[in-house]
Amino acid sequence: MNRTEELRRLDRALAGNSAEPLVVAVCVIAGTAGVGKTSLALHWAHQVSGQFPDGQLYANLRGYDPGPRATAEQVLDRFLRALGVPAGEIPPELDDRAALYRSLLAGRQVLIILDNAATAGQVRPLLPGTAGCLVVVTSRNHLSGLVFREGAHRVTLGVLAEDEAVALLRGITAEYRPAVSEAELTELAGLCARLPLALRIAAERAARRPRMAMHELIEDLRDESGLWDALSTDDEDEADAVRSVFAWSYRALPEDAAALFRLLGVHPAPEFSVSSAAALAAMTFSQARQRLEVLADAHLVEQIAHDRYQVHDLLRSYATEQARQEETAEARAEALRRALDWYLFTADRVRALLSPHEPQMPLGQVPDIDLPVLANADDALRWYEAERSNLVAATSAAAEAGLHRIAWQLPATLRGVYMNFNPFGDWLSTGHVGLASARAAGEKAGEVELLDSLAMAYTQSQRPDEAEEYHVATLSLRRELGDSLGEAIALNGLGLLHLRRWKLADARLTFSDALALLTQPKNAYWRALVLGNLAEVCLELTEYGAASDLLGAALEILRRERDYAGEGNAHYLTSRLEREQGRTDRAAENIDRALGLARDHGNEAAEAHWLLEYCRVQRASGKLGDALVPCQRAATIQQRLGDRGREAQALDEAGKTYQELGQPEEAVNFHRRAVSLNRQTGHRWRIAVSLFHLTNALIGAGADSRTCEQHAREAFGSLAEFGDPRSVALRNRLQRLM
Repeated sequence: MNRTEELRRLDRALAGNSAEPLVVAVCVIAGTAGVGKTSLALHWAHQVSGQFPDGQLYANLRGYDPGPRATAEQVLDRFLRALGVPAGEIPPELDDRAALYRSLLAGRQVLIILDNAATAGQVRPLLPGTAGCLVVVTSRNHLSGLVFREGAHRVTLGVLAEDEAVALLRGITAEYRPAVSEAELTELAGLCARLPLALRIAAERAARRPRMAMHELIEDLRDESGLWDALSTDDEDEADAVRSVFAWSYRALPEDAAALFRLLGVHPAPEFSVSSAAALAAMTFSQARQRLEVLADAHLVEQIAHDRYQVHDLLRSYATEQARQEETAEARAEALRRALDWYLFTADRVRALLSPHEPQMPLGQVPDIDLPVLANADDALRWYEAERSNLVAATSAAAEAGLHRIAWQLPATLRGVYMNFNPFGDWLSTGHVGLASARAAGEKAGEVELLDSLAMAYTQSQRPDEAEEYHVATLSLRRELGDSLGEAIALNGLGLLHLRRWKLADARLTFSDALALLTQPKNAYWRALVLGNLAEVCLELTEYGAASDLLGAALEILRRERDYAGEGNAHYLTSRLEREQGRTDRAAENIDRALGLARDHGNEAAEAHWLLEYCRVQRASGKLGDALVPCQRAATIQQRLGDRGREAQALDEAGKTYQELGQPEEAVNFHRRAVSLNRQTGHRWRIAVSLFHLTNALIGAGADSRTCEQHAREAFGSLAEFGDPRSVALRNRLQRLM
């Protein structure tokens, strides 16, 4: 398939001079279903890859798939990972993801392929906005909005020329049918409407039936009536050709392969593993692999990786239609349940390996299906990464089918995975679907698990108002159900939210209530976490003796439980405790231990937070030059994470360091940015702290006294609601500046 003219037109999109390497930043390849848009885009991308030395990004937007379309949040998550952003540092909000994506692509030359877009709106959040990148979009629609608003260059792809269609057929069949005539190939091409997808399927069938005369195959295809009404194209002749070729090839399959093919229309997603296909069709792994190879040979599925396949959206719709016609409603429901059970029980194995301290959901008896072998955490993480989008699709499919227990159990089981990697889009979408299903089924146990999961997701994605709503609802329902451990965990979550909002009295009371429920030895892990959190409250209240006792008790348990994150946080808090009491050597030892644990386990989010204490220790030790680098690294990581509050803290620490270095003008810039970020979060206590530092820097830089006093008064007013010792001390210092 040459597509010479279309390739030339794509090449012209790259023409330009050295000052402006790209004439356009977006190119749309439009054409009817099955015309070869994806093949052309990938073929051309391979040809021009040398002009994009910084790499290529590909996403299937699934604009025409029978299931849900890919969202911009999902695609940006994948692209950011491909660009080197750790999973835990991907911002939760779409705008923040898009901004980070564009900043990472600035100055780079990357080719981005957005396949199967339904609308311009699907594409716009994924445009890089930099001249060195080119976006190639494939669509059945003309996407005129991209042409008019973004200046996209459009290439409309028609059916193959007759000679190209014949050449494609001859290339596949020549080895098996060397004597086939030009006239027969021309007739076959016409029956396929010269559409590449139909041509490949027809050619494969002709190649696999060498003993059947070519004219008989052609007659068979001509007589094949259209069995599929779901396809809609602008040209009914093309639609009829695709329907006929699909039916023609499907009816030639062995029955066992045909049965698997039509059940793939029941699978919740177009991409799947051999293992999930085996569960779907109630067969062994080896049987599924063998039958998928038959389907791949017939071009009815495509192998995309070892033990992994996908179905073209047209073929998936056809498979769904055949399943409705040839399988009973009960058989389809049983197949879907087997596939969903495969996801649910494998996800539980993943949870056990990646988050072993997270309580296990009572899922019932393991079904009689083969589940994948996951030997260790690396295996579990690979499975999760491969199946991420399918887990979202499976949750929705379960809810739509009325399988509400699976619809809430799956996201509840995944909570332990989600809390470690922060895929906020997946977490929130599956959580809300699961919550609705639990309520629809009247299952209080499921409802409370999903309330708790959503509370955690909103807390970690910095949406405190929603987080508090779900934490309070979780706590109320835990108490109603008499679940003391669940109540303690809910109290811990609510206490963390109070602590982050600087409601220290509320946080202390909440953590203390949680500890009172965690007296049994089997709850030692959760007791240690709450002890550490209560220690932090005491530290903020400058109750150093109580904080020291609590941290000692927490560390003893956490070391025994081998929880690196909790242990690292305890060392971080101990460093703060020692430094504030003037013991900088001990502080340095503890913060080094904390950072070592974070780096050993690749936890950049924890490292960024703990680096600020390292900066303070360096300043306290008189090593001012060494204190700037950790602040800058922390600010960079927090910016990638989208954590504006902690980014502001990093900027404030950098500003304080510049002040001590005798460079107040530099300090002013950092503190101004910190104030701006804190205003965005609405955190009044942090706003006051940043304004105080800004006021000191402005005084040092010789700024107008009136401006300094205005900042001091605003900071003083922001502290009116806080009565803790640090706030009182800060108010006293601000009064002297007013």
